[in-house]
Amino acid sequence: MTGILVLAGTPIGDIADAPPRLAQELADADVVAAEDTRRLRRLTQALGVTPKGRVVSYFEGNESARTPELVEELVGGARVLLVTDAGMPSVSDPGYRLVAAAVEKGIRVTAVPGPSAVLTALALSGLPVDRFCFEGFLPRKAGERLTRLKEVAEERRTLVYFEAPHRLDDTLAAMAEAFGADRRAAVCRELTKTYEEVRRGPLAELAEWAADGVRGEITVVVEGAPERGAQDLSAEELVRRVRLREEAGERRKEAIAAVAVQAGLPKRQVFDAVVAAKNAPSASGS
Repeated sequence: MTGILVLAGTPIGDIADAPPRLAQELADADVVAAEDTRRLRRLTQALGVTPKGRVVSYFEGNESARTPELVEELVGGARVLLVTDAGMPSVSDPGYRLVAAAVEKGIRVTAVPGPSAVLTALALSGLPVDRFCFEGFLPRKAGERLTRLKEVAEERRTLVYFEAPHRLDDTLAAMAEAFGADRRAAVCRELTKTYEEVRRGPLAELAEWAADGVRGEITVVVEGAPERGAQDLSAEELVRRVRLREEAGERRKEAIAAVAVQAGLPKRQVFDAVVAAKNAPSASGS
């Protein structure tokens, strides 16, 4: 009989948020794979539980090498519990490789639902929550970060990001450039902890606030692009949308087609706007 892989959510701040099942799973597992064994020790002490099974580290640096070992344990019938430092495993944390490998072997995978910074920030943001997408961490390099943001500049769903505090001001400034200075957003800091703070406002205003320095664990929620009817889109706006897609790596023909579909307009109309904008400088200079 094969074993079972259990993904367990852990508190993102307040230890009282630990799921009731977490302590039992920690006690019963044959193997506990933890992103940080020291933080796991603090968690088990706070919960008053002692794992009976073997405790191993499972983090970004050894994830590839340790996954086959854990799969072997699972194939042998072990109950393997995976916990990360905070929140749900696999969500911007180690876990995906192990889940994929377990599924491939036909091993059952289940979860102990728990706290999530993504959903908590989304709920507190005051922004639309009916449709959203999680973008994780942005690239560290400025050029790559701006390119990634421009790729989703016209995304209508609410966007959720994780960010390091020392990069927050640069990220918010890049978002203001890519999405527009007036796009609404919320910076959620130290969620469920003593100094929890949710700062809401336009991206440009938030970038100015963050320039003074921000501490703690950060989740950023950004309003999706506004829905606009075809009649509201000027030629300049059509050209801007095409340019953003081109800067993100799309060929012009593909960018024009995509913008036309989004706007509900004939491709020819978007094409003509792009050509007119291209010829405008030479026309004005002649």
